[in-house]
Amino acid sequence: MHLVLVGTSHHRAPVELREQLYVSAPENPELVRRLAGENGEAVALSTCNRTELYVVDEDPEVAQERAFAELAALGGLSESEIAPSLYTLGDEAAAMHLFRVAASLDSMIPGEAQILGQVRGAYETAKEAGTAGALAHRLFRQALRVGRRVRSETAIGENPASISSAAAELAERVFGTLEGRRILVLGAGKMSDLATVNLISRGVESVFVANRSVDRAERLARRFGGRAAGLDAVEAELEDVDIVVASTGARGYVLSAEQVERAMRARKGRPIFFVDIAVPRDIDPAVNDIEGCYLYDVDDLERVVEESVAGRREEAVRAEAIVAEEAEGFRAWQLSLDVVPAIASLRARAESIRTSELERAEGRLGSLSPSERRAVESLTAQIVNKLLHAPTVRMKQAAAAADGVVYADAVRHLFDLDDRDSSARQPRE
Repeated sequence: MHLVLVGTSHHRAPVELREQLYVSAPENPELVRRLAGENGEAVALSTCNRTELYVVDEDPEVAQERAFAELAALGGLSESEIAPSLYTLGDEAAAMHLFRVAASLDSMIPGEAQILGQVRGAYETAKEAGTAGALAHRLFRQALRVGRRVRSETAIGENPASISSAAAELAERVFGTLEGRRILVLGAGKMSDLATVNLISRGVESVFVANRSVDRAERLARRFGGRAAGLDAVEAELEDVDIVVASTGARGYVLSAEQVERAMRARKGRPIFFVDIAVPRDIDPAVNDIEGCYLYDVDDLERVVEESVAGRREEAVRAEAIVAEEAEGFRAWQLSLDVVPAIASLRARAESIRTSELERAEGRLGSLSPSERRAVESLTAQIVNKLLHAPTVRMKQAAAAADGVVYADAVRHLFDLDDRDSSARQPRE
């Protein structure tokens, strides 16, 4: 079986395309089932910065075609239109990429903590959908281990920058100081929570939370001594706030240019700062054309982010070494898939011969005491193990050098093996 990755990220696609290719939580299970087909495996990782489809199939070209078709359908575009923004990786390269993603080395902000939870979430969804088989289990469990190792063995995550902290820093640059400023938060999820924490830590005075679910808005607002309401109250609040942070999970704009224009007339020229950290975006981009309005989306935060992570380059080098080590381990494991069934079949055949010969000699062994019988069993088992030790080691070495298939086929031919001789065709994790 081969591993194929097809995806895009902030390195290759602007936010306008990324939001079209975004896979929502309700869409994810059915998507991975379609990708996996009857005998394959699939995991879909989709965040504000990336959408990546990991597919396991006997035919890598079929897996790639299936992934391309799903991404095109998501975006409502032709495959030729999205192809320049996509990357395709296979087997070891795909594993290396996922390990770098889990280690936050491929993030807009190296060292950010959220990506590891997002990788775990994608894996859990695939398990629940029944599309995570032996290879996907091994790949994603190892990716999660890589992420944990990087955070515990390097300082890349110390004082981590994040999208929310970068947004707060940018707001502070615009206003000079956030002391006494008032903020409107659209959405009541984790990103909204983090953004609010960062803004309050810089002196913001009051918080108003608007969300489709008023109960969730009230829970978040209570944490900060603020007020809450539904999204229908947003336009009225725009007349008084200084900063708007948007991070809902909605598809389509939550705040229109027309709403902002009406609010700006009441503000009498006072500027307002918008940070849209949602993908898909929550705020109509036309807001940026309105006088007195300053709108920034996730891509606009890249410069702020780059400055904030300059001091982590050395830690990133150490993290890359961990990723390379783990990728080599995955490569060795995947190559062993070619030889493990042959090794298991060889040992099963040898054990079958040993036990059948002992049964044939039962008449001559019947007079042995229990301890003598155990000694004969042990002696014959040791002979089998010693005879098979060298072939087993040589096949594993050949697998590491990518010659495993040749050796496995030779062993099957020489010993007239059938994989049915083994009850376990897949290696244990």
